Amino acid sequence: MKKYLILLFVTSIALCSYSGLALAQAAVSAPVSVVNKADTAWMMVATMLVCMMAIPGLALFYGGLVRAKNMLSVLLQVFMIFALIIVLWCMYGYSLAFTEGGSILGGFDRLFLRGIWDPVHASFSTAATFSKGVMIPEFVFAAFQATFAAITCGLIIGAFAERAKFKAVLAFVVLWFTFSYLPIAHMVWFWTGPDAIKDAASLLVETAKAGYLWQMGALDFAGGTVVHINAAVAGLVGAFMIGKRIGYGREAMAPHSLTMTMIGASLLWVGWFGFNAGSAYEANDIAALAFINTLLATAAATVAWVGGEWMSKGTPSMLGAASGAVAGLVAITPACGYVGPMGGLCIGLMAGVVCLWGVNGLKRLLGADDTLDVFGVHGVGGILGALMTGVFASPALGGQGIFDYVTNKMSTDPYSILTQLTIQAKAVGITIIWSAVVSLIAYKLVDMVIGLRVPEEEEREGLDITSHGESAYHN
Repeated sequence: MKKYLILLFVTSIALCSYSGLALAQAAVSAPVSVVNKADTAWMMVATMLVCMMAIPGLALFYGGLVRAKNMLSVLLQVFMIFALIIVLWCMYGYSLAFTEGGSILGGFDRLFLRGIWDPVHASFSTAATFSKGVMIPEFVFAAFQATFAAITCGLIIGAFAERAKFKAVLAFVVLWFTFSYLPIAHMVWFWTGPDAIKDAASLLVETAKAGYLWQMGALDFAGGTVVHINAAVAGLVGAFMIGKRIGYGREAMAPHSLTMTMIGASLLWVGWFGFNAGSAYEANDIAALAFINTLLATAAATVAWVGGEWMSKGTPSMLGAASGAVAGLVAITPACGYVGPMGGLCIGLMAGVVCLWGVNGLKRLLGADDTLDVFGVHGVGGILGALMTGVFASPALGGQGIFDYVTNKMSTDPYSILTQLTIQAKAVGITIIWSAVVSLIAYKLVDMVIGLRVPEEEEREGLDITSHGESAYHN
């Protein structure tokens, strides 16, 4: 009897040990998805920082660059566009950009943000991050991406400031947001997350559900194509279609308050940490990499721009410093989570020089009255940054390389700069063509129905009084 009891005891211990080992192995191979409180807190802070980038950052940056008689018109356009796009994003934008559908556009599962809150089970759905088993509340993810859409649409108005009808601007933005921003965002950023990827077969299945440019392998960490190139092309098309300001090239049109522009640029720089580091979706090492790159590349671009301006014009300027900082922020955006700090330094230095040429030499070649140099900074800087991401993401140059979600570590396959650079160039080309075509059609429709430009007498008097009945300054 004693032998049987001992045998039973040993067998029970063995079974318990085996069960524990099996459970442990299952936990390793299939981690339970949990909402991380630190990541959630960081993402809410990052979302607020991007809000600050737009209002007041972008509004003051643009407002200071126009003439005093148009200051409030620019502030109101940026403010109103931000509010309008947030509403449209929650109505249908989020669903079309970040749900499964096709490779060009998502579906309708999240119209009016439905399905995120489950009242029956009193629970909220979660959104994937870039780490297996780590989630954030989907409401936080939706809010973060909403701010990206809103500031992107706000960037466009700088190209045709001081002469466009307010209602025409709003009508155009609705069309462009729907038919350009949402498809590009879906093509570049949408995927189902890493948790379903277990092996090579499941990787193929999940990749096939992603956006077209994601499937292609295009790298855009925080919006070089989606935000900057996309908006800059729309702005340039608008500058051509609306025409030059009255007196352009003959009358003085100097910025009325570089003080405001400096404040706006500084707020943009601070808020951009949320923009770039927040795009990691986690408070982790990749967020830290994006953070240091955002700091370093922006500083490098400021030094390069001011240095180049100093040598070419004989004097350094506050406008040059602010413009250089924004150029660096733009160029490092697509690269910030992929390149090493020295790659970020190189991208920043190049951005300062190339974008300085963009707002001088290229602007003269194009012949457009891009009022606040949207294409020269955001277009040129975005293209440079997107292409250089393919170069400096190489591990041989200190970059991160490509992450392999099957092995859950960096890929051991050789990184080809030429191959990735080709992919990046295709993504840039697709974005330029898509935005240009949508913008051309949208401007034409708005011009036919509303009219794009204010009358000459209203433009001369200033849009603050004629369009809004108020003035930024009183004597």
